[in-house]
Amino acid sequence: MGKPLNVGIIGCGAIIAQYLASFRRLQENNLVNLVAVADLDAARAHAVADDYEGVRALTVDELLAADDVELVLNLTIPAAHAEVALKAIAAGKHVYGEKPLAATTAEAREVLDAAKAAGVLVGCAPDTVLGTGIQTARKAIDDGLIGRVVSATATMMTPGHERWHPNPDFYYQPGGGPLLDMGPYYVSALVTLLGPVVSVIGAASHTRSERTVGSGPREGETIPVTTDTHVTGVLVHASGALSTLVMSFDAVKTKSPNIEIHGERGSLAVPDPNHFDGDVQLFPLGGTEWQALPVSAGYTGSGRGFGVADLAGNPQGQEPRAGGSLAFHALEIMEGVLKSAQSGQAVAITSTADRPAAVELAAIAREVQTTSAQ
Repeated sequence: MGKPLNVGIIGCGAIIAQYLASFRRLQENNLVNLVAVADLDAARAHAVADDYEGVRALTVDELLAADDVELVLNLTIPAAHAEVALKAIAAGKHVYGEKPLAATTAEAREVLDAAKAAGVLVGCAPDTVLGTGIQTARKAIDDGLIGRVVSATATMMTPGHERWHPNPDFYYQPGGGPLLDMGPYYVSALVTLLGPVVSVIGAASHTRSERTVGSGPREGETIPVTTDTHVTGVLVHASGALSTLVMSFDAVKTKSPNIEIHGERGSLAVPDPNHFDGDVQLFPLGGTEWQALPVSAGYTGSGRGFGVADLAGNPQGQEPRAGGSLAFHALEIMEGVLKSAQSGQAVAITSTADRPAAVELAAIAREVQTTSAQ
């Protein structure tokens, strides 16, 4: 943490705005230093560079060859995640990518193996698990507030992204769907809270063969649906806890908490894992009402990109909290649920991932690393 980590971003689509907002804060604290951006659409890269002092707009090849880029932040589309990551690793760069780690576990394994051989680090979104919402819930579990964990539920239900997204085709094609789109947030949170998964059972369906684009220049256009849009899975954790996962683009609304954790001595309502904060509520055995827990862990006021700063302060030889092993395990879990839905049989999960190190209550990564070292 003696000097900031120099970052180059490949992919200047809509999500980059959230990373840039975080990087401005992190750069002020000498944690990361954005030096270059690249996109297949050169105009998008130049627009970012024009608005961010000290940043160069480069081609992808120029960015990968740049001596001052130490880590490549990969914000390309999921189908390109593995290709870009492998090129960055071949250039000797650390890699941090948007979720998922790759389109398939086969591609993801190639990325992790290449990184290990090259001696570079791999990080991956979602870093929402580092925020105060998930981390406060984890501390409550670790402190024994609900006793031994028995089960969890994770629920995400919407009527579909075509209602607001101007180009929603990907969400309704193989490789899309609610599980692969939103599942990384929920599965990564469940593993962070309850530990790794050893087997899964899944079922899936879809209600419509086509969808209608609801906004933008293509409003009113119909698109085909060629993947399942409602997925249910049961995850068997190594601890013995059972998590029930429901991901849907077919439901109108739900009153179910995004995540609930049930233990022998109480239950926790956990905030939306797509966000970094939110209230954690506890209902203790014998209690009369839900009570909000004080914020007690995690990066305060964090946002997308804090996982990059956390990686920058990663102790030598330690897996980053938002690291490749967790991202791979989450991807294999999701693939397993979909395979089970097709076969009607339980699927064993062959990978594992340790629960990432807890994040103490702090504003920035340096505070956690300093505190941990004392």
